[in-house]
Amino acid sequence: MTWTLARRAHKMNPSVIREILKVTEKPGIISFAGGLPSPQTFPIDAFAKACDQVLRGGGADSARASLQYAASEGYRPLCEWVAASLPWDVSPDQVLITTGSQQGLDLVAKVLIDEGSRVLVETPTYLGALQAFTPMEPQIVGVSSDAEGVDVDDLERQAAPTDGAIEGARFFYVLPNFQNPTGRSMSEARRAALVERAAAIGLPLVEDNPYGDLWFDHPPPPPLTARNPEGCIYLGSFSKVLAPGLRLGFMVAPKAIMPKLLQAKQAADLHSPSFNQRVVAEVLKDGFLDRHVPGIRALYKAQCGAMLTALQTEMAGLDVQWNSPDGGMFLWVRLPEGMNAAELLPRAVAHNVAFVPGAAFFAADPDPRALRLSFVTASEEQIRTGIAALAQAIREQGQG
Repeated sequence: MTWTLARRAHKMNPSVIREILKVTEKPGIISFAGGLPSPQTFPIDAFAKACDQVLRGGGADSARASLQYAASEGYRPLCEWVAASLPWDVSPDQVLITTGSQQGLDLVAKVLIDEGSRVLVETPTYLGALQAFTPMEPQIVGVSSDAEGVDVDDLERQAAPTDGAIEGARFFYVLPNFQNPTGRSMSEARRAALVERAAAIGLPLVEDNPYGDLWFDHPPPPPLTARNPEGCIYLGSFSKVLAPGLRLGFMVAPKAIMPKLLQAKQAADLHSPSFNQRVVAEVLKDGFLDRHVPGIRALYKAQCGAMLTALQTEMAGLDVQWNSPDGGMFLWVRLPEGMNAAELLPRAVAHNVAFVPGAAFFAADPDPRALRLSFVTASEEQIRTGIAALAQAIREQGQG
């Protein structure tokens, strides 16, 4: 039997991170590679009580409903909670519950991208977005970015029609808060300029905000979508504040585009798990996140501080550069001139430490010196040990 693959299937690539995670299963490896939330933050007791309430507290009919097929839009009380939690006027009818925010990216790709259409992303950007967009065969273009966020002038240049095209870019995908992979946050001035310029040139924005609640000392500025709701699609996630195994996220979209997103959702999986949605709605009631998330912030702030201190100590004299994020789960490192992160990785693994080379996060022209470190799944002691091992690997690599 000969299987003929669709052309889009040839565009699909394995996740570099998932492949590296296989390496980290080796005993003794300290992994800074995966973007996994700390299991210490999972509210197990709250979920146990919520599961019992969903299955036993509401009577047999309610229990059966939680195990039955359900509306594609999502469990209505959960949609209402999402709408009420956002800092702009949102109708529950604009909320679509997704199977993780990654599905939101897939739905955006299916509804908004044609073969050859241009899609703009930050430099660098989230690898999962590149994976979701690429099978639709677009032209993915990286927009220049710096420590404050996207270069708005370059965004306008890249959004305009080129090479005889009759249309410009379809949308700009952006993570303003504690971005994956860099950990950077967009400044208020840059956010305001971005929204104003995008509206002026008619460029839709797809705002991805899985990390926005994970600030250390001060919350980030208001979302881009709050400034122009009709020009943005907003993606959110319950993975980083509750548990990723639930595979629940959400998207908020203008009413004009919501029907097509809903149809794409129906074709993909009919609806996200009914039981999971009802359990999450039960957990979230009565302001649970207001009590729970501060503990996550405190833990991640301490772990980030431990990594920054270890980098300062262990990388002395190595000409290694890194940033200092104000929240989230990641920081961004650049190796000395002439060094390649992908080539360094096997040596680092030999020293029992793993990271993600940064090249996979670029739409084009990758920086071979860049790498991503996640600080949230390792203890402070492991962080100190792992960064010391990474520094030793860098020294050995530099010596040839």
